[in-house]
Amino acid sequence: MATGSTARDGGAVRAPEDDQVLDAFAEHLRFERGRSEHTVAAYSREARSLLVHLHEVERIELADLDVTALRSWLGARAEAGLASSSLARAAAAARTFTTWLARTGRIPQDIGGRLKAPKRGRHLPAVLSQGQTEELLEAAEHGTTPPRPAGGAHGTGRGERSGRSADDRSIDGQLADDSRREIDEALRRRDAAVLELLYSSGLRVSELVALDLRSIDHAERTVRVLGKGSKERIVPVGLPAIRAIEEWTGTGRPVLASGGSGEALFLGSRGGRLGDRAVRTLVDRHAQEAGIRRHISPHTLRHTAATHLVEGGADLRSVQDFLGHSSLGTTQIYTHVSAERLRSTLDQAHPRA
Repeated sequence: MATGSTARDGGAVRAPEDDQVLDAFAEHLRFERGRSEHTVAAYSREARSLLVHLHEVERIELADLDVTALRSWLGARAEAGLASSSLARAAAAARTFTTWLARTGRIPQDIGGRLKAPKRGRHLPAVLSQGQTEELLEAAEHGTTPPRPAGGAHGTGRGERSGRSADDRSIDGQLADDSRREIDEALRRRDAAVLELLYSSGLRVSELVALDLRSIDHAERTVRVLGKGSKERIVPVGLPAIRAIEEWTGTGRPVLASGGSGEALFLGSRGGRLGDRAVRTLVDRHAQEAGIRRHISPHTLRHTAATHLVEGGADLRSVQDFLGHSSLGTTQIYTHVSAERLRSTLDQAHPRA
């Protein structure tokens, strides 16, 4: 119960051993449970928040954690303005944390199962219409690539300082322009392949950037995906996506490839594996080019793919396998999305709506 052993770090009072506990918990999530880095970071944040609450508000040590303190922490999170969905995620992280704490002997028993979060409100995911999706894919196929800073493909002006002739500098400039056009074309092919695959397969962005060249079976038109919890699934891929990937790997990827590219399917402009932040940026940019006014993300394309499947008559079990959901209840949200879209269409078009 004493607080003399705590230390102040960045404005938050913590016990000196808290960092060790959090590091060990992160290692457990990463290596024993196979969670993604995104989940590891999110659960670690919630665990840290709980520890700070114990020291600053409850004035107790970790070994004294009980369900009352746990509920007090979640109540404070609610008072801070967290949405019900965020509270549900916080509660899930806390339950995982307390289970691990009990298993490793840091608390006497697991009390996390008695923590109940407020029920999630039903927030339907935003999706694109089929027309908007076509416009987005067309924008990627024929769109532009982001500007790059001067230098590199454009040269640095060293020819002028070295006293070379104007003809020599003209040739260098032409070569630089040709190189830039080649890189821009490679990036265009990459972006088109990324967007086609996101929509065709409904992949999470973390799944997409982890793909290797061998992940694509061109003959069977499938992609082998390592999803959440290191669960592997095979997802069918549409012909337009396969063609876009073949154009990228055949003529685009070799332009960007470097010694550090390895077997990564999608590359960044410097030749390394494409990151999820770059994917989010290119999706948003091509959406703007397509005239889509609101912000969209890679996950918007995942929601869109699932919704279009349901609207096309796909059964929920098939969509569940397609998305890699562990629970059918998670997949059922797309039936609600389709109903909302149908209702909107009827309201606009039906004479007696």
